[in-house]
Amino acid sequence: MKVLLLLLLSPFQGVGASSRREEDFRFCGDRNQTQSSSVIYEHGPATISIENTAQALIIKRPFLPNRRNSYYKYSLPPALGRYRFCVYWFKANRTLRLVYGKQSFLLGGDQSSSISRGKESQKTERTNTSIFNVSYISKGGKNTSLDSASEYFFPASPERMPVWEQDVEEQLTALDSLIAQPLALATGAMEQRMLRRKLGELEKTLARVELEGQNQTFGKATVHATVLRVQPTQAPRHLAFASQREEGGEVYGFTVDLPSSLFMVAKKREEGVEHRVLLMDINSQTMFQDENSSHVLGDKVVGISLVDMVVANLSDPVVLTFFHDQLPRNVTPLCVFWQEDTTASSGSWDSYGCTTVMGGSQTDCRCNHLTYFAVLMVSSPEIAYIHRDYLSIITYIGCLISALASICTIFFLYFRSKQRDQITSMHIHMNLLGAIFLLDVTFLISEHLASSSSEAVCRAGGLFLHFSLLSCLTWMGIEGYNLYRLVIEVFNAYHDHFLLKLCLVGWGLPFFCVTLIFLASWTNYGPFSIPVYESVGGKSTNATICWITSPLIHNIVNLGFFSLVFLFNSVMLGAMVREILRQNKKGHKLKHVLALFGLSILLGIPWALVFFSFTSGVFRLVSLYIFTIINSLQGFLIFLWYWTMVLQARKSTDSQSSSDSIKLQPNSS
Repeated sequence: MKVLLLLLLSPFQGVGASSRREEDFRFCGDRNQTQSSSVIYEHGPATISIENTAQALIIKRPFLPNRRNSYYKYSLPPALGRYRFCVYWFKANRTLRLVYGKQSFLLGGDQSSSISRGKESQKTERTNTSIFNVSYISKGGKNTSLDSASEYFFPASPERMPVWEQDVEEQLTALDSLIAQPLALATGAMEQRMLRRKLGELEKTLARVELEGQNQTFGKATVHATVLRVQPTQAPRHLAFASQREEGGEVYGFTVDLPSSLFMVAKKREEGVEHRVLLMDINSQTMFQDENSSHVLGDKVVGISLVDMVVANLSDPVVLTFFHDQLPRNVTPLCVFWQEDTTASSGSWDSYGCTTVMGGSQTDCRCNHLTYFAVLMVSSPEIAYIHRDYLSIITYIGCLISALASICTIFFLYFRSKQRDQITSMHIHMNLLGAIFLLDVTFLISEHLASSSSEAVCRAGGLFLHFSLLSCLTWMGIEGYNLYRLVIEVFNAYHDHFLLKLCLVGWGLPFFCVTLIFLASWTNYGPFSIPVYESVGGKSTNATICWITSPLIHNIVNLGFFSLVFLFNSVMLGAMVREILRQNKKGHKLKHVLALFGLSILLGIPWALVFFSFTSGVFRLVSLYIFTIINSLQGFLIFLWYWTMVLQARKSTDSQSSSDSIKLQPNSS
């Protein structure tokens, strides 16, 4: 007689720090042993079944594919009579134990008890006999009594169906094929989320896969997965793993060292159970692309996780070592982990909780949590940390002096622009100086705003700093246009409300740009971390300012706009030089040199030194110093140029007056 029980084996919930390990399923009954008999443990469908015959107690459960042609046989006590037996299933370490009377059998644990189907003796006739006083209980459920029968069949729920090696390989092959699709399909935010969801499903499969030994590695192409079984011990020990050497890539191997404190934490949560460590070796960054299009070393991403457990704030770090060739001098490695952002379209790389230790041909990542890790390749200037300190000091002092000089020059220009033909030019100069003042002030307070607790204040500061920069660039372009009117136009046509129109362009265009960027996504402005690397011991720190969070927007809007302004103003300056050479008046060389210097500052020509920041070596260092000094002092240099020109004009006027007075004196002869 067969009894079919539609039993869904409940998933294992953490046992807690208990000294007794609790089973997930128990089946008990009484068996009348009327003759010498044995226990047979063999492969069955995706169930646990118990069958009783006079000759043997037969227990079936799914086996690994390579063991399905064999079975296990154990001898029962020779004494006849009624025996109470129980079958225990422990999900955590996937073991099935039989307690028969006073004897205990770990089914399938002893390989010597395995018998091949080809070597089995001729089967004898089996007579089914009933089991009495039957009961079963699943974890979290109630003890349930069953009628007497000779066979009991317990089907598992779909999520508890056994997972075999070929199931894992099929998932890996499908994931590899998705990653290998054209980049246009794989780099979208939705596609990346889909790939990471597939990766999560693979992790769940690996958590349930039936393993042949202690460790097993799956995968042949882009994604490799290794499952490490950690048996419960009285004293948890650290666990080390080394990958196979890879040829032809930037990264040719890695090692993982898991501290004993990790397994101590796991033991406190679930004592006496087996744990699984999953190592994901991914040779593609396709599913881990952030909005900054960051590049990781060798496209290598390594995932480390403990099944059914979130690990963070470890007392001892997890050490992940990447082995690679010597890195370029202008690149600095940074250990990062992938942080999924549920509110944004994509995740991001973060270095919080990780320390980077650089070596000649290896990089150690020491992190206090488990997740997906990589080594981010950050372009760093070939400048010693002492030069960065000097540049920072020059910048802050220069901006402070420039802001004060800009205000002073604005007041002097306002009160001294009396000639009608100079009013427009003077007001353009005043607006440019106003933009420079705003840029200097907002830059000086930007880092302080970033350190404040209010993210909204930092977003506002970043938006205003961007507005000030675009206003400064726009008024530089207007200075070039005004130079075009004065030098190239033969007839200066009169325009109604000309200055008002210039102000609408000079301040309105930047306002429109920053508003459009902010409305596109309010996260485009906010705290922006700039890695600042020191060469001593590989120590790294971050400098945070309130700025544009998207490098793509910075490159397109700021560098693109400046390139257009620089090209136009360079043409205008060239026209001015040509006009001076055409006049070629003697005795005015100093005046012409000063005029050209002042025009260069007004037109923002020195800002072009920013393009030399893409170079390397001493030339880059020199260009950075020149760029920092000239542009941080731009307002002050305009102030000096203006007063030099005023003094030159007064000297010229005094000379002309003296000459006229001499000519007017009567001849004594």
